[in-house]
Amino acid sequence: MTTGTPLTRANLAARTGRPADPAPVRIAHLGLGAFHRAHQAWYTDVSDAENAWGIRSFTGRSATAADELAPQDGLFTLIERSADGDRSQVIDSIVDAVDGARPGAIADTVASADVSVVTLTITEAGYAVDGDGRPDVTQDVVASDVSLLTTQFASARIDAEAVPRTALGRLLLGIEQRRRADAGALAIVPCDNLPGNGELTRDALYGLAALAGSAALEAHLRESVSFVTTSIDRITPKTTAEDIAEVAASTGWADHAPVVTEPFRDWVLSGDFAAGRPEWERAGARFVDDIDPFERRKLWLLNGAHSLLAYAGPLRGHATVADAIADPVLRDQVQEFWNEASAHLPEGLDVPAYREALLERFDNGRIQHHLAQIGQDGSTKLRVRIAPVLLAERAAGREAEAAVRTLAAWIAMGAAGRLPADRSAPAELASTGSEGDVVRLLAHIDPRLIEDPALVTSVAGAVADLRTR
Repeated sequence: MTTGTPLTRANLAARTGRPADPAPVRIAHLGLGAFHRAHQAWYTDVSDAENAWGIRSFTGRSATAADELAPQDGLFTLIERSADGDRSQVIDSIVDAVDGARPGAIADTVASADVSVVTLTITEAGYAVDGDGRPDVTQDVVASDVSLLTTQFASARIDAEAVPRTALGRLLLGIEQRRRADAGALAIVPCDNLPGNGELTRDALYGLAALAGSAALEAHLRESVSFVTTSIDRITPKTTAEDIAEVAASTGWADHAPVVTEPFRDWVLSGDFAAGRPEWERAGARFVDDIDPFERRKLWLLNGAHSLLAYAGPLRGHATVADAIADPVLRDQVQEFWNEASAHLPEGLDVPAYREALLERFDNGRIQHHLAQIGQDGSTKLRVRIAPVLLAERAAGREAEAAVRTLAAWIAMGAAGRLPADRSAPAELASTGSEGDVVRLLAHIDPRLIEDPALVTSVAGAVADLRTR
């Protein structure tokens, strides 16, 4: 049982003098998880000195986070954990934590004229798109949403009990209600590790509106909704029971939903906010015209190395990033992959300093970032983290050995029955490690990979080598 003073706005005001009244809801967020609280909620809290930008944050697949945060008025303790110690602060930017499956909850909020920004952390697989970035109607949840949305958009009145199953379906229903209410412009800000995430979200919503047969909504999306592309970075592992107990002991707050994260954070954004936004730059966010170089540096160097360790690490007996990067063999493999990726990054990004900082972050053993967590939904992640580097290296006439090893480790984990859950195509990921399975799995990552027979042979050989160790 957690002991201490209940973490509520009234108790926080009494102890610290902070305002007891929450900020008005002007941001809707889809994907109430630990990363959102360590990132967008932190940036909003630090930058909003006027208490003008409250967040209503909705859960995705599980209502647990809302159940934990609602009794705490959305408040939670953020612990920045470094090798030198911990620093904690209470974050109060989330003013309402809501079950995203509750009828009308997301749609009513998105339709409000007070709301001008919607942020997303729904994971890569949560966008439910195919390899071309279109709504993946082969997924039952997407097909179900298309049917529901078609009925709703054709009706003169939206059914208050209608709840699409996907995050983008729920968002699109809210945008349609907003259109009907003439509530004004809206900015959509996806914050997941996908290249061109703003454009991807835009195209997915356009496609979903088209499949649901609403030309009026398609036109509204083009005219009144902007899509902001982002690069986000802050390592945030899953909260443990020990973290909850430690917060109670060190702060005196009975906080059932603290978040542990690293001191490092980064947020780069590119796009328009026609109806206004928080001054996130006060907290260090950067607004740029060309985000592509920042995206590639982060996706390939940080996230690519994470994927490498997520599959190669368990094969060598490791469970966390810090354990895996301390293994000299894996540390060398990460450096080799970074050499391959860095060859395709533009100048001006200070890549050597970024790599050195990444090693320091990975070495932080006080952040227990579990490889099983990173390895989830691997096929979607490998498609954007590893395949582009591998294809670029092969086009340059090089072997891409480190990228090959990463895909081989993923396949070998599957053949051993040890892959974490993957929502992208679970039925397709079973593997015996045979060359036929290698071809099938590589095609699932990126069909261009199997157009290179020598590459297929190289991956198959690496899989065989891993399985004989």
